[in-house]
Amino acid sequence: MVKDAAQPKKEKTLMEKNQKIFWGWYIVGGAFLVMGINYGARYCFGVFLKPMAAEFGLSRSVISLAAAINMLVYSSVAIFVGRMLDRIAPRWIITAGASFAACGYILTGFVNTPFGLYIGYGLMVGLGSAGMGVVACSSSVSKWFVKKRGLAVGISSMGISLGTIMLTPLSGYIVMIFNWRIGLIALSFITLIIGTLVSQTLMRKTNPESYGLLPDGDKKSFTCQTAKVPTVYKVSTMTLFQDSRFWTLAICQGLAVMICMTVFVHQVAYATDKGIDKMAAASSLAAISLTGIVGQFLFGWLSDRIKDPKYGSFIGISFMLAGTALLLNVKSIFQLYIASLVYGFGYGSLAPLLPLLIADRFGRQVMGSVYGLLTFFIGTGGAIGPVLGGVIYDRFGSYHYLWLINIVVLGFIAISFLTLKKGKKYAA
Repeated sequence: MVKDAAQPKKEKTLMEKNQKIFWGWYIVGGAFLVMGINYGARYCFGVFLKPMAAEFGLSRSVISLAAAINMLVYSSVAIFVGRMLDRIAPRWIITAGASFAACGYILTGFVNTPFGLYIGYGLMVGLGSAGMGVVACSSSVSKWFVKKRGLAVGISSMGISLGTIMLTPLSGYIVMIFNWRIGLIALSFITLIIGTLVSQTLMRKTNPESYGLLPDGDKKSFTCQTAKVPTVYKVSTMTLFQDSRFWTLAICQGLAVMICMTVFVHQVAYATDKGIDKMAAASSLAAISLTGIVGQFLFGWLSDRIKDPKYGSFIGISFMLAGTALLLNVKSIFQLYIASLVYGFGYGSLAPLLPLLIADRFGRQVMGSVYGLLTFFIGTGGAIGPVLGGVIYDRFGSYHYLWLINIVVLGFIAISFLTLKKGKKYAA
């Protein structure tokens, strides 16, 4: 029996069916806001990197290790988040995540040692972010839609970019006027207040069938008498490990997120090393997210109109490759923004297309379990990114070779996506 979604009463079912706005769109709005706050706050780490390194007198690779730990914790916990999401309403998972992340940001704002940074930002923020991440949000959205899934996931994913657009310049401004510690404390209050309110009001339902509804708000002869709480579908870890499609997605997305993390953690430092103003450098992350919003909507919309979302992934990765090539030769603010805008459009394909690829290959009723397990491998790649960037900078005194590595890896990813087969689904 699905918890927190007991067999609805007849009156409640009729009320849900007669709603003018399908509840799935409330889920989309909630996911939009939660992911905006979660990822917007996490991607601010690059703004704090250089001032932290200067205050502690440590190398960038040592500071970057906190972001790597954050990703490892995030990806490990995502496995359990995914399995819980197939059983309980997302609001409790997201509320717990917001609470842990807020405590982590506050603790990080008071640390004086690398160990404290690793516990506060690495462990606690990583743990909380998993509860507010794409596994909880995009999986929830995907369960409410079939025909409009691409559009719905694309719209909700736009929150990631909007949150980054708003919070990275805000954090940069706070760091410039006050210091990095005040910036982190501000993020903690934003995360707690918005995360809790949104989850408790908009993310309180599991899937449409549990409330006498059909995906997309369809009305086709789905009466109260035929409405049943669906079976909890399960797919074993070993079954997924034996599926080549799982490993193609795990490797491609893991490497893509590894590259994203090198950019979000090191691009601001790279730009200031080039003599670009600190505030303008921080705003370049917002530029990535500006076209990221466009990409997230368009790639989601496009996926409902092409025969396979893998072609959208190929196009998106190609844009990321082009943007990275431009970043390699940046010499001015204008060139930095052009590179960021091109890269950002391709980056916008990652969040909306992965849940669509999962639902298309494995089935929407096992979205949480598959997405959670995939996120472990994706997060491992993301954990490598910040440390890789720090190590390369410490070794060569430049990020030049980091961007070269990213170009080669993105080429590999683009080709690999084209080999992704469909195969059988494990659930409807």
